[in-house]
Amino acid sequence: MVDVSDVAVDAVDAGRAALAEGRWEQARVQFAQALAVADSAEAAEGLSWAAWWLEDVPGCLRAREQAYQWFQQRGDRRGAARMALWLSDDHLEFRGAEAVATGWLQRARRLLAELEPSPEHGWVAVFEANAALQRHDPAEALRLAGEARELGRAHRVVDLEMFSLASEGMALIDQGEVAEGMRRLDEATAAALAGEYENLAPAAWTCCRLISACELVRDYDRGAQWCRQVTEFSQRMDARFVTGVCRAHYAAIMTWRGHWREAEQELQAAVAGLTEKRPAWLPEALVRLGELRRRQGRVAEAEHLFTRAPDHPLAQLGLARIRLHDGDPAGARDLLERLLRRVPAESVHSRTAPLELLVRVSLALDDPAAAQTHVAELRAAATGAPAAPLRAAVSLCEGLLAEALGDLEQACDRLEDAVDLFGAAGAPTEQGQARMDLGRVLRARGRVDDADREERDARRCLGMVDAAAAEPTQPPALTDRQLQVLRLVADGLTDREIAGRLTLSEHTVHRHVANIYVRLGCSSRATAVAHAARLGLL
Repeated sequence: MVDVSDVAVDAVDAGRAALAEGRWEQARVQFAQALAVADSAEAAEGLSWAAWWLEDVPGCLRAREQAYQWFQQRGDRRGAARMALWLSDDHLEFRGAEAVATGWLQRARRLLAELEPSPEHGWVAVFEANAALQRHDPAEALRLAGEARELGRAHRVVDLEMFSLASEGMALIDQGEVAEGMRRLDEATAAALAGEYENLAPAAWTCCRLISACELVRDYDRGAQWCRQVTEFSQRMDARFVTGVCRAHYAAIMTWRGHWREAEQELQAAVAGLTEKRPAWLPEALVRLGELRRRQGRVAEAEHLFTRAPDHPLAQLGLARIRLHDGDPAGARDLLERLLRRVPAESVHSRTAPLELLVRVSLALDDPAAAQTHVAELRAAATGAPAAPLRAAVSLCEGLLAEALGDLEQACDRLEDAVDLFGAAGAPTEQGQARMDLGRVLRARGRVDDADREERDARRCLGMVDAAAAEPTQPPALTDRQLQVLRLVADGLTDREIAGRLTLSEHTVHRHVANIYVRLGCSSRATAVAHAARLGLL
């Protein structure tokens, strides 16, 4: 006669083997068979993971809660704490229910309080480390992740050790130690993709950490290399949510490189994939789609997308860019300063994008002293950062500041550096804008031929963006202030005369004219006026 317990054990073992190979449906069948013959906390736990990967949210939560109860009934506090921990993460990830998640996490802590150190203690620590990262406390995150990594190593739990290593990497990067942080993330991701993790969920989380870090520090080359590997892994394992979240980060890289058609496809798929099952992660796709729309000139659509994720830092950054574009630098400054108040100085790389934009905003407000302060902080953040895009941003901001201070020779040098670095990074839009800035400075120095050449090259760079399919058909949008300036240009006024007429600084008028050139795809006052007339803008 067959022992019922043996049948259940065999089914659980088969289910675990299927989970390790990414055969989620087969795993679900095996665990269900085990539960059909006997109550088993292990089978319920396995069933919860099969449902988790299949994005069966009710089934996952139901199985987790059943496993929790059975572990409790037999006095297995570690097992119960493990289920409480995963339930905490589930309620946060699937439902965005922070209070419920906090309750389950506290339950896990209490269950483990009187037990000897175990892998479960490590999982609690690494989850707390990632919560510290969310509240911009990298020092605490580094401490907790280190504790978790040591527990993983001591108990030979590779997924705990490596996911904790990845969390350490994120904390180091946030503190400005980019090279060391990236080394840890690279190692943890290599282990994940090599199949060293027993539980594939932390492997997926590790991949997401790495791609997110690449976007944060603008290491787009590294991100592109790993994106290919991660995409293959997620497709092989049918890891649907990994594909969705990584698509959002990958699309940001494609947007930067001017591959807007590909970025559009990735972001639309990410939005569709995350809307129903993981709404807490949906803002990651929405804000990046908003940034793509902003670059395409579809400003109203961009603003709508940003307002759908109002608390996301990238949404606030995007709205600030729109305010500056619309001739409201004071409004942009208010948004950026509010954003930076939430990010302490210790979180170095979370501050770089707002600081970069604040330099332009401060100069538009004729406040070079504030711009100088922001440039200094941005320069310090870029120290030790190997990625060319961040160094290019620093050079660009230094050039704009030098221009505002009247040091046109220094401005040319720094803007030339920015053009070269953006080119090396494969960023046609940023390089085109930097060339327009350089052309303006060259023209101010009397180097008209050089200015014409830079402006021609700027149009070539901007023409490299494969945005035609996604661009609107209506005339390019100009702000009310830009239209005022353009009409005075059409009347034959110089920048100095326009500044006097509109009560602006000459530098601000220079900037408006340069932005008009970019919007209209022109490089001179005469061609801008002629093109605007053809479009009916005058």
